[in-house]
Amino acid sequence: MKALFNKIIVLVTCFLLIVPVSAKEIPPDQLVRNTVDEVITILKQDDGIKKGQKDRVLDLIETKILPHFNFTRMTQLAMGKNWSKVEAQQRKELVSEFQTLLVRTYSNALTNYRDEVIEVAPLTSQPDAKTTKVKTRVIQGRGKEPVPIDYSMEKTNQGWKVYDVTVAGVSLVTNYRSTFNSEIKKAGVEGLIASLTKKNKSLEGQ
Repeated sequence: MKALFNKIIVLVTCFLLIVPVSAKEIPPDQLVRNTVDEVITILKQDDGIKKGQKDRVLDLIETKILPHFNFTRMTQLAMGKNWSKVEAQQRKELVSEFQTLLVRTYSNALTNYRDEVIEVAPLTSQPDAKTTKVKTRVIQGRGKEPVPIDYSMEKTNQGWKVYDVTVAGVSLVTNYRSTFNSEIKKAGVEGLIASLTKKNKSLEGQ
């Protein structure tokens, strides 16, 4: 389940988030629809990505994906009640390490794209809503069941930002919250930071 969770998040995140700055006022569901074809083309035609070239993959993530995530909000939600107990410098370190963890997880899984199809459901929230969920389904083919993906998004002055992704009912933020809580109970916040740093170093070599 974990491998599928990582793979699907990577795939659909890339479909969702490669958008021009001028498109930031487009409703979230329309934004997804407009970008699916573009990103599928990139994944199919970029020989570097298909060959697993890490620099190409990281460039794609860092330039097209990261600007559309609110990693501070995601880290805060993943920390839960522990966030209020964390010092300012520790917060910066946690956000940085959590962001790096997601980037390296994504980069190591990005080359697994295999012609999956994405369906985007019409938006059901009000036009003036500040938060919403964009619901999609990944059609895997080969007799496999479609995988539902929900993007929790909020409207900011910089456009719509993702602060959680739910895959087949499993929230990324909730999933990490359990892990973070366990690490903090064992070794405190510094122990969690050390654990994330160690994990990131191990992913760097893959």
